[in-house]
Amino acid sequence: MKKGFTLIELLIVIAIIAILAVVVFVALNPLERFQDARDAQRWTDITAIREAVNVNLVDNNGTLLPAVSGLTDDSYYVVGTCASGADATCTAKTTQAACVDLAGLVTDGQLSSIPFDPSTGDSANTDYYIMIDANNSIAVGACDPEGGSAVSIAY
Repeated sequence: MKKGFTLIELLIVIAIIAILAVVVFVALNPLERFQDARDAQRWTDITAIREAVNVNLVDNNGTLLPAVSGLTDDSYYVVGTCASGADATCTAKTTQAACVDLAGLVTDGQLSSIPFDPSTGDSANTDYYIMIDANNSIAVGACDPEGGSAVSIAY
């Protein structure tokens, strides 16, 4: 009698391994994990923008960055360098057509660079928005969060 595995035994083992692989793949849901990771990056980015605006405000004795203080109250603006077209890219809020350039935060040292959305952003259109109200309260958020809930902060 020869020692070894029969074809049936090998097929059964391969089928069990395949079933286990499918169960693990479904349980881990990699698409959702990638979306969660990108949303976590969005939270980090908008927090950095918010903190940079706040530090700039303190550094300048209560005077907002000119790019921010010149915004229309209660209107949302996409952060970036674009001159137009920003109103068509943000799904979370209705934004103005022109972007607001926060390069002053980099120049003044509050940010090393302007962060942009990990999926769809670039320097011209970061896919993050900013809004200031009449009381100088600022809201910052992500235009296209993926996890089903808003990615925004206000203070």
